Amino acid sequence: MAQQCKSCDTFVALSPGTAGSAVIFGKNSDRPRTEVQEVVLYPAKEHPAGSRVACTYIEIDQVPKTQSVILSRPAWLWGAEMGANEHGVCVGNEAVWDRLNGPDDLIERLLGMDLVRLGLERSTTAEEALDVMTSLLDKHGQGGPCGEEPGSESWSYHNSFLIADGKEAWVLETAGTYWAAERVTEGVRNISNELSIGTKFDKSSSGLIDKVTALGWYKPDQGPFNFTKVFTEDDSIQFSTRYRRGKQMLKDFSASGQFGVKDMMKILRDEESGICMTGSFCSNGSQVSRIPSPGSAVPACHWFTATPNPNRGIFKPFIFGPNAQIGTLTVSPDFGDEDPVKKKPRFQKQVDRRHELYKHHEKFIALMESHNPKGQMVHENLRELESKCLEDMDEFLNNFDESAFAKVSEIFKHIANMEMNFYK
Repeated sequence: MAQQCKSCDTFVALSPGTAGSAVIFGKNSDRPRTEVQEVVLYPAKEHPAGSRVACTYIEIDQVPKTQSVILSRPAWLWGAEMGANEHGVCVGNEAVWDRLNGPDDLIERLLGMDLVRLGLERSTTAEEALDVMTSLLDKHGQGGPCGEEPGSESWSYHNSFLIADGKEAWVLETAGTYWAAERVTEGVRNISNELSIGTKFDKSSSGLIDKVTALGWYKPDQGPFNFTKVFTEDDSIQFSTRYRRGKQMLKDFSASGQFGVKDMMKILRDEESGICMTGSFCSNGSQVSRIPSPGSAVPACHWFTATPNPNRGIFKPFIFGPNAQIGTLTVSPDFGDEDPVKKKPRFQKQVDRRHELYKHHEKFIALMESHNPKGQMVHENLRELESKCLEDMDEFLNNFDESAFAKVSEIFKHIANMEMNFYK
């Protein structure tokens, strides 16, 4: 089994534990500390017949139309760690390790992060995103180096995903091209860096049980087929502290039936459990989304940090609508065909991928780490800004009508500008 890295958690809370019966989605993207994560917005687009799309490593057939998406992604790749589309679908992925990990994982195929973006661009519901992602996994497989830093050329993994809309969530877990998916219609669910689907799953790769039975990995006399046990080399299944702590926090916070955006932010900021990571792997980006029930006139609202460590940055809101923009402060430089990820052999040099908000946030972090009183003052001002923004967005959504879209079309850009001004 490949060496495991401790990173990433994704969460979802559904009715009856949530305020207003909304679905609340959240994820920390834990990646190498030196990696820059950007937040980018792509509008819906129609594509000519026969078009191809260049993902991180391979080209695949394009579809006639792609949905508008907002993505939080490592700036060097095409896909995304997490994001949302205009129809209220959210997807996040986790690295997982299983009995099939090996050198073959470094062959360039689709990254799990490519599948996140493809699922968002090609779907209008969570189940449709699931079907898109699994069909692409079946056809192209997953693989390729998962980082651009020196030494990352041997870092690869398989993936699990949490996919949500206003109706339900799906957990998709993979081992090579084998997969199983569990439908979640109520309560809470989280995923981390381990397989977690057991005997309950609602969809799977073709002939899953027959194939692994033929390989001798499962015998019917062992009891019900358990996806995690079959694909985990160690017979004993011990969920990580992060997974267990996250699950308990979800349960505790939703017990009142009023779980909301603030609660999910609190979970993502929990450093004691490691959910908020601060070491050589760091929570480089975070997302929280509130997705209303199907048929609601109220739009989904998505919050992104675009900077490392949600305890040191703030969440900024975004709503899809007419003329929605996010500005350029969270968009990294584009190196075109000269990008080291595109030139073969790949990753032969390093480039500066920092976006403007990231650069200014670095100065703030330096102040905090040096215990400069100015740093603490800036931090307090940022939290006040976020708190006020949360209140304003609650009022906006509670009194929503379509004519109000103009008020929030540039809200992410506006808050990012205010945040950066505090760093100066």
